[in-house]
Amino acid sequence: MRADRADGFQSRSGPFVSDRQDVFGSSWSGNLLLAAAYVSDAQYNRNVPFQTSPQAIRLYCFYNHWTMQVATYLFICVDLSLALFEEPALFPLPFVATALAEVLCLAAFSARLVHFAKVTPQMVFWKDTKNICIMVTIVVTLIDLIIYGSLEAVHIHSVRWTRALRPVFLINFPESRQIRRAFRSIRNTLPDILYVFLLFLFSVLMFSLMALKLFGDRGLKTAEGAPYFTNILEIAFELYVLVTTANNPDVMMPAYNFSWWYSLYFITYIIINTYIFMSVFLAVVYNNYRKHLKNEIRKLVYLKRHKMIEAFDILKVKVGTEFVVKEATWKQLAKVVAPDISSSHLELLLRISDEGQLGFVDKMNFLRLADLLNIQVVTINLRRHPLEAWVPRVYQSSPSLLVQRVVRHRVFVWAYDVIILINAIFIAVDEKHPFISHAEWLFLALYIIEILLKLYTYEPRAYFGRKQFWNWFDMLIIVAALVATVANATIESARKYNSRQILDIVLILRILRLLRVIVSIERFRVIVTTLINIGPTMLTFGGLVFVVYYAFAVIGMEMFHGKVLFFDPNFTSPDALVCGNPALKGSAFARDRYCKNNFNDLASSFVVLMELTVVNHLPLLAGGFALVTHQAAKLYFILFHIVVVILIVNIFIAFILEAFFVAYSLGKSEIETAIEKKIQELGVGIQEEDVQDWKLTGNTGARDSTFSGSDGDNRTKASKGLYFRIASKKYRTVDALLQRMFESEIAPNDEGPSLEEILNFSPSDIYPRNPSFENSA
Repeated sequence: MRADRADGFQSRSGPFVSDRQDVFGSSWSGNLLLAAAYVSDAQYNRNVPFQTSPQAIRLYCFYNHWTMQVATYLFICVDLSLALFEEPALFPLPFVATALAEVLCLAAFSARLVHFAKVTPQMVFWKDTKNICIMVTIVVTLIDLIIYGSLEAVHIHSVRWTRALRPVFLINFPESRQIRRAFRSIRNTLPDILYVFLLFLFSVLMFSLMALKLFGDRGLKTAEGAPYFTNILEIAFELYVLVTTANNPDVMMPAYNFSWWYSLYFITYIIINTYIFMSVFLAVVYNNYRKHLKNEIRKLVYLKRHKMIEAFDILKVKVGTEFVVKEATWKQLAKVVAPDISSSHLELLLRISDEGQLGFVDKMNFLRLADLLNIQVVTINLRRHPLEAWVPRVYQSSPSLLVQRVVRHRVFVWAYDVIILINAIFIAVDEKHPFISHAEWLFLALYIIEILLKLYTYEPRAYFGRKQFWNWFDMLIIVAALVATVANATIESARKYNSRQILDIVLILRILRLLRVIVSIERFRVIVTTLINIGPTMLTFGGLVFVVYYAFAVIGMEMFHGKVLFFDPNFTSPDALVCGNPALKGSAFARDRYCKNNFNDLASSFVVLMELTVVNHLPLLAGGFALVTHQAAKLYFILFHIVVVILIVNIFIAFILEAFFVAYSLGKSEIETAIEKKIQELGVGIQEEDVQDWKLTGNTGARDSTFSGSDGDNRTKASKGLYFRIASKKYRTVDALLQRMFESEIAPNDEGPSLEEILNFSPSDIYPRNPSFENSA
């Protein structure tokens, strides 16, 4: 095998024999651009069929440029934020101003859609449901704008019903594939959840009928004096709310006061519906979500490999008996896909792909290029401390070295952890005591001394490197506390005006300082780091929740705005006592002063929806708005609870469980292991803990270098400052994290089925073989 490869390598001085002509009869640069488009799509898991003409490829590259994506999201944000300025408005603007802004946004969306149509085949474009949704939404929004504007001109109030459709743009543009995947997860999970939900509703109705027969004719009264459990619909609503425990034990008390035995009815109901059915909901959601997610990731992996094979087929040449990609071509391709990559980083990736330094990359290694580019490799430069260069004799003296050893020792960290804990005790004690006040200056001085000692021991640029979050946090907290404390002391000595706000800032900064303890406890640090690493993946469901909140908020504003008014707490007028609506007189809603919980603007609506998500006061809020409108309004609140709390929150829990298991338990991937192995072989590796010890600094572009010659040369070059390491377990894309969840079940050399089969994958293809966590742990 080695001889065959060597023969191929020796023949590379002669002409390479290509098995494929230029894809579209254009120059070599056109082929390279087409291959780069495929690799870029594989890197970012884009699945956009595009035309392969030179003009279409350039348009496609421009379509995917970050400036175009930022512009698209900017117009989406402007479009969504218009609800803040439209009636009912938080910041009122004339209708003409908001209408012009919306037309401008619609024009931008139309231009984006036309741009997309230019790069995709016509048949593909018109069969894509996303494009149809965007076009229909643009058209109906324009029609709604015209009708609403015409009626407003003649002073006739109407409803802007298309405002609830604005999230369609956020969901359906190609850039929002993560949110679309979340919606697909909900859609795919619904059929299985439906049967459990219908069984749950049947249970609630059975218990409702039972309650009507048990309590309806006994003349019981609620605490407000209303008849107790005499209407089947009211009973069903109260029992549905009881599943959330929001009205427990209030809903039980009239029956419980009448007879102790009636408590058994409510206990049985809670056990069956709250604990059993809600747990079954989570189990069904989790199982089906994971099943469909695995199918999605399977598609992603095979589509990525399909694109990489397309790129390889464009650039391949024949060397001996196998097809390969020349080293120069591979480098050009990588530079086109990742223009900002440094030469040293590129050379490292080439050494991994061309293990034998034969001058070409074989197919198996070429297919890993997209994954290699997704791994964050940090180029690190060794730097001497400035004091070592300026005053070497002083810095290298025995007392100086002793100070450095003390600061680097673990006991130094423990000592300051104890100081922080003692400081926490002092913070909890009365601030007005003179001893406590003076002690705070002592603690502040100790923290400043700590930072100065660390800056003396560690190279300053390394200490404040890009990855040293906790160092920056510590420094900012100490400096801000110093400035605020000095300002507070100055104001107090002048006695000119109250410094309560500055004192509040000082107290908050002192408390935040306690977060430093987390860094020194390894298990805490691992958990916090894991949560930070999966943070971007949580944003996917943040976008999903925002879309649902926005739609419900707009609908709520149309239904309830102006029905509940907020008055200053000092107002004692009759209107203020009933939230501006006589229908609330004597209600718990008005008595508890919930007037600010209204749908009079977008911000207030979001606050109410957040309260409903927490569930605690669902019956009080639903009852209040039902009083000012109609009892059927309670359906709005029940529907919101079903969609957000039962469905989305359970899917969010399932996603976080999966992501946390992966980020917390799994080691490095096969690609990461290969990179680390090559880094160590080249003698330019550095451990993560060394970087955390502030001996080095991450700088991806500080120095440009290449690997040439023997390992001895590499060591010499490394001694001059060039080192590498894999960045922490952060994932450049959400797809990269999701792929880690199931990568052990997909062989790295499996090219997969045909494109048509990939697109028609079904979860039944991979089940009932259920995955287990033993392998991933």
